[in-house]
Amino acid sequence: MSVESHVEQHGLYIDGGWHPSNSGKTFAVRNPATGEVIARCADGGRAETAQAIDAAYAAFPAWSRLPAEQRAAFLTKATNLMLERAEDLARILTLENGKPLAESLGEVRTAAAFLQWNAEEARRIYGEVVPSARTDTRVLTFKQPVGVVAAITPWNFPCSMVTRKLGPALAAGCTAIMRPARATPLIAIAIYQILHEVGIPKGVVNLVTGTDSAGMGDELATNPKVRKLTFTGSTEVGKQLMAKCTGTVKRVSMELGGHAPFLVFADADLDKAADAVVTSRFRNAGQTCICTNRVYVQKAVAETFSAKVASRVAALKVGNGLTAGTQVGPLIDEHGFRKVEQHVNDAVARGGKVLAGGKPFATPSGGGHERSDVSGWFFEPTVIGAAHPEMLVMHEETFGPVLPIMEFDTEEDAIRMANDTPYGLAAYFFTRDVGRIFRVSEGLEYGIIGANDPLPTGPHIPFGGYKESGVARENGSDGINHFLEVKAVSIGL
Repeated sequence: MSVESHVEQHGLYIDGGWHPSNSGKTFAVRNPATGEVIARCADGGRAETAQAIDAAYAAFPAWSRLPAEQRAAFLTKATNLMLERAEDLARILTLENGKPLAESLGEVRTAAAFLQWNAEEARRIYGEVVPSARTDTRVLTFKQPVGVVAAITPWNFPCSMVTRKLGPALAAGCTAIMRPARATPLIAIAIYQILHEVGIPKGVVNLVTGTDSAGMGDELATNPKVRKLTFTGSTEVGKQLMAKCTGTVKRVSMELGGHAPFLVFADADLDKAADAVVTSRFRNAGQTCICTNRVYVQKAVAETFSAKVASRVAALKVGNGLTAGTQVGPLIDEHGFRKVEQHVNDAVARGGKVLAGGKPFATPSGGGHERSDVSGWFFEPTVIGAAHPEMLVMHEETFGPVLPIMEFDTEEDAIRMANDTPYGLAAYFFTRDVGRIFRVSEGLEYGIIGANDPLPTGPHIPFGGYKESGVARENGSDGINHFLEVKAVSIGL
């Protein structure tokens, strides 16, 4: 009997129930640390996606009319269940994504916070009385839900991205269809099981899993019943989806690629900055859209700072995310591993100096260290000194545990180099000069700035990018507005 016959089987969640795909086919979900199959999920496609859209469309009138207090109550119940089951959810997340268990637990708690924040925002969707230009009219504005929302989420934060999109959509009165990344559907399924358990009405939330990314995405982007699409993923795919959405003039929210700079000025606390850059870069093995991609250090402290970072990175513990003490897990798959390998090899060929790491830690073929508990794609946390702009790692998003360090002379040089990219999601800098904090924050062309802060995110902080890093914002008091239409009503007296 096949080992796979014992793994859990999961269906599609459409119109309040769990269903197999129309074809009956499933696909395997693997633990990236070991390569083992941990579950099989229904392999839905375009037809099942259309069915989910129809269910959400039918459920929209009743859900949108439900008082905000009642919508908020559903989200609060789901929040509480997520927190009660946080450790179980974290284990699911680590099994399918590979990140260390402590990181997974933090992500689950953040995901729950997104639901609670939006539960509270549901009660604060206010209209206005607008001063009229005429004595015989009164003008009001209403805010109403935009309609059916389609959400596509990534594999690197597969728990928090589910609730960051569902939370405001449901709070605003929208119904939703979600398509999670094929590599990490299990945590989304677990969240939907909670939503089902708290009694959210049938059709309000729907979940379609499958391997036909193009077909499912095309249906979500072109179906006229969908009025908004929210996507987190690569800039390349985001552009394709935006183009498809123009056919029905959908509203879009896009959180796309990033290439975050980290600036270290000579007056900075170098130990705090070194701790911060390691925290930023190597969280989730560097597979984070807002993590540091390139470091610029003022020349006077470059050698000292590089040594501090290299020693910290060399001490990071690599391994299976379920193993106690693990700080860096595997790359999600071979494609991710090969890109890291390519960037490191290119940097070395162009004169980069390996200050820490620099080679595979373990691979399924036995490359790197011999470890009994890992057989996935692991790369050593790596620091590259003597970096320069021609290196791939300095202008392409590596999405892996590699940190290049380059020197700069003046504040103006640092800002110019940091902005020399089509991306503009997150940027970081460390300084003890209060005036510089304002000058650099204003000069950086990024939507999220961490000034002496490596983790500038949370439900209360707007999240989104400039330039090719995205459109619109999630989180914060403004996040829910992207799921609402504003209606003007002029009343004659």
